[in-house]
Amino acid sequence: MKTLYLDCGMGAAGDMLTAALLELFPNPQAMVDKLNELGIPGVKFQRELTQKCGIQGTHIHVYVGDTEEDEHPHDHHSHNHHKHHHSGMAEIEHWISHIHASDAVKENIRAVYNRIAQAESLVHGTTIQEIHFHEVGTLDALADVTAVCYLMEQLGNPRVYASPVHVGSGHVYCAHGILPVPAPATAEILKGIPIYGGQIQGELCTPTGAALLKQFVAEFGDMPVMVPQAVGYGMGKKDFAMANCVRAVLGQTGSGEDRIVELSCNLDDMTGEDMGFATEQLLSAGAVDVFTTPIYMKKNRPAWMLTVLCREEQREEMVQLLFRHTTTLGIRETPHRRYILSRHTGEVTTAYGSVTCKLSEGYGVSRCKPEYEDLARLAREHGISIAQVREAVNEK
Repeated sequence: MKTLYLDCGMGAAGDMLTAALLELFPNPQAMVDKLNELGIPGVKFQRELTQKCGIQGTHIHVYVGDTEEDEHPHDHHSHNHHKHHHSGMAEIEHWISHIHASDAVKENIRAVYNRIAQAESLVHGTTIQEIHFHEVGTLDALADVTAVCYLMEQLGNPRVYASPVHVGSGHVYCAHGILPVPAPATAEILKGIPIYGGQIQGELCTPTGAALLKQFVAEFGDMPVMVPQAVGYGMGKKDFAMANCVRAVLGQTGSGEDRIVELSCNLDDMTGEDMGFATEQLLSAGAVDVFTTPIYMKKNRPAWMLTVLCREEQREEMVQLLFRHTTTLGIRETPHRRYILSRHTGEVTTAYGSVTCKLSEGYGVSRCKPEYEDLARLAREHGISIAQVREAVNEK
């Protein structure tokens, strides 16, 4: 599965996310040219290679007319607000509808702005229709949102993970006065997302950056096990002791990762037939796997440990079945994170006939396992060994 991981150790802003995603493409400048063809009124993107703490990355400039706009973190929001055009949702919707992008991209842009509008309306005690965006309503912010939504589609809409978000510390200066970091609208958007502060003074995560993360990130936490294929660094403007960037890592995982529960109990007073029946009942109820392990209990009594792997939502049902079909008096539970390859079936045509195969791939691995019944059937029909049929499959 194509997977994208965003390292937000220095926060997130629309331009930094745009720049990081651009670096994941073989020809970033060609993607900048495509961004300039999207038809955002008067907007021009320009890419610049720059360095932070000795690391080379991309900084993206957004020009509206002949002026470079600035909806950027780390500058205490000391914007020249008299130069900004305060826009409402109706005007933003008009701009979105005229962008030369797919309907899916436009829907994502709308969803991002709706998140910002809902947060702003709640913070200011007004309605979404009455909201006029000060920090994020200008064409440069629309450019950042559009660019990220468009680049995500061009990357093939990968599954997105992100680190906890560093929001900075101190205060931010905005159109309404001096506010704590994260700014109230940003804090509202970041509800449900793991965040932290630090020693760096300033706003590291903007409302635009927060809304984009909320829109695209499926899970926040550690980087999943993946095989990296491209790494991009999206640079901010200011310099700090830490590299001021968002790092994006694009790669392959399996079909994904999920969480499973391991339930186990020790049994020394059940017959093999009863154990087999309990195993059948657990598997037929949808357990991921059931297996037994020979163990020795108190006084060196031979026994079995019965282990059930199930999804979290199956836990209660599996516990009930274990108590119903075994003699155990107690069940142990251990949560696990599981990494799995994507799996499907397909047919391989050989000189002896067609063989159904279980195909799996992910994490840079691909496998093909032929079904035994098909191998045996063709071996009988042609009077050859199973090994010969399997070899014919592997040659394909």
